[in-house]
Amino acid sequence: MPRLFAGFEIPTDIVERLALWRAGLPGARWIDPSNYHLTLRFIGDVDGHTAHEIDAVLAEIRPRAPISVVFEGFDVFGGERPHALIVRAKLTPELADLQAEIERRLRRAGLSPEKRKFVPHVTLARLRGVDPLSAADYIARQGQFPALRFDAGHVCLFSARDITGGGPYLVEAAYPFAGMEMAAYR
Repeated sequence: MPRLFAGFEIPTDIVERLALWRAGLPGARWIDPSNYHLTLRFIGDVDGHTAHEIDAVLAEIRPRAPISVVFEGFDVFGGERPHALIVRAKLTPELADLQAEIERRLRRAGLSPEKRKFVPHVTLARLRGVDPLSAADYIARQGQFPALRFDAGHVCLFSARDITGGGPYLVEAAYPFAGMEMAAYR
């Protein structure tokens, strides 16, 4: 059974910039930069038939202009028990609209609704045994977050290994936006 999710690939120049922060936080298990992505909807483990249904509904995403993705700064998930160091992306109306459309389409394909609130981000590290003050100190030491942005011209269907937080992540299919040409993934 494949473990799937829909998201954006991160361009190489942005990946290289994000990878510069891969140090200085004891207890962090740094994600390999080749696995950086922005998840629009985690799907999970599905059978082959469901995977084909997911591919079909994602292929019908309505035409739209490329979506500007702007990274705003560091954050952590987990509150008093931080479990991930992330870089947040700004939740624009265009990004929210795309994510909501994907959610609706996946529900029509028979998937259960996503229970978590959509927070656009790239995970830089999984955290184990990192206290909140250490995480906050790491973020404070990084200083002003630089302006990082890119235009996403397609959504990808990724597959992942059957372990928690584990790459490698593979692009199984890509769904270009209006007027965007792509190499064939499908």
